[in-house]
Amino acid sequence: MRRIPIASRMAPPHGLGAVAVIVVLVLLASMAAALLRIGQQTHTATTQELLGARASAAARSGLEWGLYQAFKGPWTACSSASQTIDGGNGLKVTVICDSRAFNEGEDEAGNPRVVRVFTLDAVACTGAAACPDAAAAVTSGYVERRRQVQAVN
Repeated sequence: MRRIPIASRMAPPHGLGAVAVIVVLVLLASMAAALLRIGQQTHTATTQELLGARASAAARSGLEWGLYQAFKGPWTACSSASQTIDGGNGLKVTVICDSRAFNEGEDEAGNPRVVRVFTLDAVACTGAAACPDAAAAVTSGYVERRRQVQAVN
């Protein structure tokens, strides 16, 4: 009869592969969570950038509308005149007009030459009844853009 040494009679160790599989799964889950978070942050940043571009365009449109009101419409002597208009896509635009008259000498007939300087301020924002809105500014997704122009008649 042949004798088997004691060391070879012991069963080979099991379970080391299971530990390695668990470690790999934990690492893969961590990487997936990190990628998901980066994706969400990128989506949020892209959305904010798009809303900012829309608000900027709405503010420019508000200035053009205000200039028309000042030169051709009822705001010919605008003194703190303001109006909030709907900019579309959930945007509101508040246009404020102020004007000052300055004497710039006299014409040939001796009449005073009056120059009127219009200052128009347009503020476009999301999620508010009128812009700017300090209460809405602390909410997520709020975007505000301001444009200002001075024009002389």
